[in-house]
Amino acid sequence: MPPKITPATLKSWLRDGAELAILDAREEGEFSASHLFWAIPCPLSQAELRAPRLLPRRATRIVCVDGGEGGYAERLASFLATLGCTDLHILAGGNAAWADAGYELFSGFNVPSKAFGEWVEHHYGTPSIDAAELAAMQAEGRDMIIVDSRPIGEFRAMSIPGAIDVPGAELAYRVPAMLERPTTTVVVNCAGRTRSILGAESLRRAGLPNPVVALRNGTMGWELAGFTCNRGRDDRYAPGTPADAAETLARARHFADQSGVRWITRAELAGLLADTSRTTHFFDVRDPAEYAEGHVPGAVSAPGGQLVQATDGWVATRHARIILADDTGTRAAMTGGWLRQLGGWEVFCLTDAMEGRLEAGHPAPAIPGLPKAATITAPDLAARLAAGGATVVDCGRSLAFRAGHIPGARWGVRTRLAPLAAGLPADRMVVVAAPDPNLAALAAAELAALHPAPVAVLEGGTAAWAAAGLPIAADRRDPPDEACIDTWLRPYDRNDGVEAAMRDYLAWEIDLVHAVERDGDAPFGAW
Repeated sequence: MPPKITPATLKSWLRDGAELAILDAREEGEFSASHLFWAIPCPLSQAELRAPRLLPRRATRIVCVDGGEGGYAERLASFLATLGCTDLHILAGGNAAWADAGYELFSGFNVPSKAFGEWVEHHYGTPSIDAAELAAMQAEGRDMIIVDSRPIGEFRAMSIPGAIDVPGAELAYRVPAMLERPTTTVVVNCAGRTRSILGAESLRRAGLPNPVVALRNGTMGWELAGFTCNRGRDDRYAPGTPADAAETLARARHFADQSGVRWITRAELAGLLADTSRTTHFFDVRDPAEYAEGHVPGAVSAPGGQLVQATDGWVATRHARIILADDTGTRAAMTGGWLRQLGGWEVFCLTDAMEGRLEAGHPAPAIPGLPKAATITAPDLAARLAAGGATVVDCGRSLAFRAGHIPGARWGVRTRLAPLAAGLPADRMVVVAAPDPNLAALAAAELAALHPAPVAVLEGGTAAWAAAGLPIAADRRDPPDEACIDTWLRPYDRNDGVEAAMRDYLAWEIDLVHAVERDGDAPFGAW
C-alpha cells in the first residue's frame, strides 16, 4: 500500500508549488456531499475511464482520499498503480480527519469553478439584473439580446423565452457579429450563477462596447420569480466563422496576454508534449462538432466554456501545463485567460492549430486490460426477454435511466453490484446495458464473478435498443433521489422540494466566496 499522510502534510503540499493531484474515490453523489476544495472526483465505478485522461503524466504526486469510511482510497490507489502511477499517497482518515484537523470541507460539484465565478463578480464588479427586471425589459420592448451560455443540451431542457444558445467560449467569438448597434443590451444567463457571470464578464473583458449584464440566478431565478422557462428549443448561433474573427481575436488576445497566457506554434507544442518532467494537458476548445471535423492529433475535446465551468472534469493536477487550440484563436484566448486566473496553471495557446495534419472524429480511449465480453444484439435480447430468459442490468447514469431504459431493467453502479447480483434470477442470462462499451465490459466481468448465469453486453446499449424501435420505459422516481449516488443532483433533477433546493443552491453559490477565504488555498487572480 502507498504511504499514508496526515492532513497537515497534505495542506503543506497544496502550498509548496509542486505538482499535486488529489483524487476522491467515492461516487459523485457522495463526493458532492463533502470534499476537499481541490479534490477531483474519480469514482471507482469510472476510474478506468477517467484516470488515464485526468493523469497524462503517471509520475505526478497523487493523493487518494475518501470520506473516512476506509477502503475506497486504498482501492483507487491500487488501481492507479496498475496504470504506472509511481508517487501515490493516501490521506489517513480521509475527509473526516481533514475536518478534525480544522480544515474546510465543501459540498456541491465543480466547486473551484463555481467559487471562481463568485470571485469574478466581486473582483470585476460584473453588473447583473434579476428576473423581474428582465421581464420588465422584455415587456417594454427594450433593444436587447439574451444569450444562454450553456451547452445546447442544457438549453433544450430549459431556457429563458427569447434566448439564443451561445455557450461559454463562443460568446466573445460570436456575439459581436450578432449585434447591429453598440446600444443593444446583452443579457447572459445560465441555470444559476457561474456561467452567467463568466459569460457576461467575458464580453466585458473582450472589450464589447455594448451594455452587458448577467441574469442573476439564471433560469432557476426566473422560475423562482414565478416565470416559466421554455422547453425543447434549439435556437442557436449561426455556424461558421464570423466575419469579424480577426477583431475578436485581437480583443481576446489582449485579455489572455494580461492574464499571462503564452502563445506557441505546433512545432513548439511537440517539445512541450515530449517533456516528461511536467504534466501537460492539450485541449481543443471548439464545439465538439467542429473538433470532429478536424483537430490537431492528440488534442482532447473540451469546449472552452465547459472547461472553465467544470475544470475538475478535465484537469486533476495543480501546477500543470495546459495547451489550448481552436481555429482562429479567440476561443482559446478567452478560455486560457480564465484558466490562468482560476487555477494559476501555466497556459499556452496555439497560433497555427489548423496548419498541418489534422485528424477527424472523436478518438475512443484505450482501456488497458479491458476484459472481453460476450455480446447480444437488441433484437436477440428482446426475444430472450419475451421468453423470460434474460435480466437487464443498466450501468449508465441514474438520471439517464430515469429518462429512458429497457422495460424491466435494474439500475446499478459498478461499486455496488454485489447486492444487486444477489437478487438476480440464477436461471436467466444477465445482459449489461451502458452507453460506453468499455464500462459495459467492465461491469459484465464483475457481474460474471458474482452471478452463476451467463453474462453478456448489449451491443450499442439502450440507444441501440431504442433505434431498433423497441419499447422504452421512463420513471422519474426510479431510482429515487437518495439512491442516485452516482451523480450530483441539481435542484431541478430532484423529485421533491425542488423550489427549496433551488434557493439553497443559489445561497450556497453566493457563500462560496467566504468558504474559499476560510480555506485559503484558492489563489484566484494570483497569476
